[in-house]
Amino acid sequence: MSDNNKILLIAMCTLVLSGCVTTRSCDDNTEVRLIRTQTEFMVNNGIRNYEDGNYSASMSILQSLVENRAATKSEKLLAYKYLAFNHCISPTESRDTRERMCRDSFRRAFEINPNFSLTQAEAGHPVWGPIFSSVRNKMSK
Repeated sequence: MSDNNKILLIAMCTLVLSGCVTTRSCDDNTEVRLIRTQTEFMVNNGIRNYEDGNYSASMSILQSLVENRAATKSEKLLAYKYLAFNHCISPTESRDTRERMCRDSFRRAFEINPNFSLTQAEAGHPVWGPIFSSVRNKMSK
């Protein structure tokens, strides 16, 4: 093997192995993984679309995620949480449909994790906060 081929092989191996490490974020000292699975990408993309106001795209991505057998429980839990948020504020659904779909998404989240909770700010939201509390109370009985 020539020296050029050896250097190329070492560079390729280094590149491949560097993608398999984790690193610490400067902001909050949490680990950030450099390689993401398809389902991790879907979660992040669904949330990003929601935060950017692309609710239809967000719902489509998150619905695909919860139907994906490769998705983990924690990924599905996040998807149901953001699906609930999407449904609660959806401008394309009637009020009854919005509340029913929002309630159903929260219920599914509780089925995955009976201890599912929202942050204080999320739980205090005037639209989905009361729906979340109602579902939590029903699921705890």
